[in-house]
Amino acid sequence: MCWADTWVWLWFCSGRPVERLPLEGPAEQEGAGFRHIPVLSGAALEWLTPAASGEGPLVDCTLGAGGHSEAFLKALPDLVVIGIDRDSAALEAAGRRLRPFGGRVRLVRSNFAEIEQAVRDEGYKNVGAILYDLGVSSPQLDRAERGFGFRRGFPLDMRMDQNAELNARDIVNNYSEDRLVDIFFRYGEEKFSRRIARAIVLRRAVQPFEEASDLAEVVKTAIPAATRRTGPHPARRTFQALRIETNSELDSLERSLAAALDLLRPGGRVAVISYHSLEDRIAKRTFRSAAEGCICPKDFPVCVCGRTARVRVLTNRPVRPGEEEAAANPRSDSARMRVAEKMPEAA
Repeated sequence: MCWADTWVWLWFCSGRPVERLPLEGPAEQEGAGFRHIPVLSGAALEWLTPAASGEGPLVDCTLGAGGHSEAFLKALPDLVVIGIDRDSAALEAAGRRLRPFGGRVRLVRSNFAEIEQAVRDEGYKNVGAILYDLGVSSPQLDRAERGFGFRRGFPLDMRMDQNAELNARDIVNNYSEDRLVDIFFRYGEEKFSRRIARAIVLRRAVQPFEEASDLAEVVKTAIPAATRRTGPHPARRTFQALRIETNSELDSLERSLAAALDLLRPGGRVAVISYHSLEDRIAKRTFRSAAEGCICPKDFPVCVCGRTARVRVLTNRPVRPGEEEAAANPRSDSARMRVAEKMPEAA
């Protein structure tokens, strides 16, 4: 199949085709500045290749600019990749980057919480390997108009899917003070969440928030001066919490991982690359729970629950970037990867 004559179908979560995207231009143009250095690419390749080289496709649940998928497609000449992303700019960039691999690439526009629907729509019941590279990508951070950063003159947005209705501006201007406190504390692990929420409510009563820089300044002034003198920007945790809430990231991850374990064929593997403790905790908890066998009380003479382990955890400790990768790509420094394998007898 020649990509010059090929159209990539983009799908919504419902699985219905909604847009046909012609892939034109040279393959090395990765699209509108959307260039991303894949984190832990070598480690992901090492851990997932034994499963990806067998039966069934690899599902890249966070396709981005296609860096991870490209590495797998180059290493495994018979591999088919289903690439999922809800960001249209990412899908366009990945389409250009992955053009040389023709029909071995299936691009799906969707939230990865709908992984089961995406796989079924591509004609598969089970898959060999699944990869998640979570969080916001470098191009999304670097493009100020997306509203993930603090730069002046740009809207407070933070939507990964630009067609989604809810954005960060809606949350800041409309959520109750108590709800903001809860979001900042739960998703940002921000110890000054109450002070920040109060400052936001007082400011929006006078003037609604429109720009990301306005919010960053209000958050900064709400935090005690002694605390904000050192370290990263004092609004970093608040912005993280807003991004997670805007995109329902943690709920989507829990739903997606549960479906992923069902989709894996026996011997299949799933890897999760995360960048903060909340994401890592979900992956760790999900894998450990699925790896647990009998849960009967210890004093029972025989098992009556019938529960057996569905996976085995391959990484007792998360895999971290080496010094060389961390130096070359500072944004990889907080990354950690966990891997689990479906048990041979598991359904």
